[in-house]
Amino acid sequence: MKYFLDTCALIYIVFDPDRLSPQAIEIAESESELYVSIASIWEIMIKEQIGTGYR
Repeated sequence: MKYFLDTCALIYIVFDPDRLSPQAIEIAESESELYVSIASIWEIMIKEQIGTGYR
């Protein structure tokens, strides 16, 4: 199955998977195809540059 992640889901998968629901963890660890918008990468970069990063 294919999934399109929003910015928060991307951040949680990479940096803080404990914040995900059991179903989201199962999807992230499965053989599913995960897609991310370039806008999410852009949003993370802007937040890091202005000091309100997600970590």
